Amino acid sequence: MALLTCHKLTLGYENLVLVRELSFSVSAGDYLCVVGENGTGKSTLMRTLLRLQPPMAGTVETGDGLRPTEIGYLPQQTVVQKDFPASVREVVLSGCQARCGRRPFYRREDRLRAAQNMERMGVAALARRCYRELSGGQQQRVLLARALCATEKLLLLDEPVSGLDPKVTAEMYELIEALNRDDGVTIVMISHDAAAAVRYASHILYLGREVFFGTKSAFLDSPDGRAFAGFAGGDGHV
Repeated sequence: MALLTCHKLTLGYENLVLVRELSFSVSAGDYLCVVGENGTGKSTLMRTLLRLQPPMAGTVETGDGLRPTEIGYLPQQTVVQKDFPASVREVVLSGCQARCGRRPFYRREDRLRAAQNMERMGVAALARRCYRELSGGQQQRVLLARALCATEKLLLLDEPVSGLDPKVTAEMYELIEALNRDDGVTIVMISHDAAAAVRYASHILYLGREVFFGTKSAFLDSPDGRAFAGFAGGDGHV
């Protein structure tokens, strides 16, 4: 059964329609990359999946026991977020807020969960450090640990390597791939990185003048997919 099912979504804002009647589903274990040019609705789709913005038409449904509050989210960082004056432990622990419900405090299991995810992401030694003093790569690892505190099933990632140098970018992609491959975490990632989408994704959602959703291999056999693979600098076979 699908974790997420989108049925005939129309996305946009005010009177501007970006995508019409978009339908696709995400199943457990998928690694879906959402790609396309700027202005095609990728970020609007992400906000809609997170229920931060209603669709203009259509529905988003969760299944397979997934509750809307059990979706982990790593947003594209802003300057304000990078300068957040809190400790690493506090930032990661805040990912448990949705689990708290109306409780105004964290339980022991919340703190244990935060500690485990800091360990998983290799930032446990930074727990007492101020978040804004960290490098960009360290900050992204902290935010990924935070997102994991919210979920064991589904991560939504918005340009998770934006602004990172090539070495740190490769390390982030390896972390995300390991979460998908070894821990069974389903990934939905917005990316402008064509090479990474071709290398890591199991499925592609391409938003453009034409919309494509399907397996990576089927996408690479399509006209848009062949052009996309050429932009990535290869033939798509990895």
